Amino acid sequence: MFGYVLVNKPELKIREFEVYRSYYCGLCHALKSRYGNLSRLTLNYDMTFLVMLLSDLYDAEDNTTCGHCMLHPVKKHCSRRNEVTDYCADMCILLSYYKCLDDWKDEKKLSKKLMAGVLGKKCRKVKERYPEKAEFVENRLNMLSIVESSKADHIDKAARVFGEIMAEIFVYKDDRWKEDLYKIGFYLGKFIYLLDAYEDIENDIKSGAYNPFKGIYKNEDFDNQVLKLLLLMIGECTDAFERLPLVENVEILRNILYSGVWVRFGKAKAGFKAAEETGVTQLPEEIIN
Repeated sequence: MFGYVLVNKPELKIREFEVYRSYYCGLCHALKSRYGNLSRLTLNYDMTFLVMLLSDLYDAEDNTTCGHCMLHPVKKHCSRRNEVTDYCADMCILLSYYKCLDDWKDEKKLSKKLMAGVLGKKCRKVKERYPEKAEFVENRLNMLSIVESSKADHIDKAARVFGEIMAEIFVYKDDRWKEDLYKIGFYLGKFIYLLDAYEDIENDIKSGAYNPFKGIYKNEDFDNQVLKLLLLMIGECTDAFERLPLVENVEILRNILYSGVWVRFGKAKAGFKAAEETGVTQLPEEIIN
């Protein structure tokens, strides 16, 4: 349920994309140095967005290095890292660990159980640093599992729970920016959950898995109904975003919130027509190229 908060690369300047990639690489390096190579499997674009958002908001001092790595043995890549990067690396581990446990409990996938075992010791370190956040995420994921197992058709019920999880992660400090960061995380989390459900609707109907859109899937205007919901979520998210005093990374972050988040919607099997209506016609290249 991660990897939806993307950049729309064709709409970025070359310099802007290099900055974005440097934060992505910085998060990858932070995961490796704090938790080992396997922890890089938890790396995702959503947390890269959070790194850039918090780094700009709190004027974090970046440590920038350039060099080769296992994923890029030929071409040098620069990476930016700061205290926010380390926080987001911890949150990658926390979210991935509990998500693997939840997937194992619901789907009995052995790969998820094995991955949870790998992340278990690493997550204990995160719990020691952020006990309240860890407890909150665990409780909300348990609640999400209960909601999904109840097969409730209410579209907002499960999305709200996931929104609360993301909101907790987005609140970095208890300060004057807390309310807006909470709102950004909450509505972005709901957007991610609903878009993931939209993308999986046909497979979930075939498998019998929970999906909040099952009740309206056969409606003639299903795509437009989902689009309106997603636009509402992003509208609330960007409303809070625009109140923050962002400077350095603001144009890249706007690219993500106003354009990039629609990339996966445009790629969804049932979403190509709706994507054209929103003006999203270009798909980004892989970020690691």
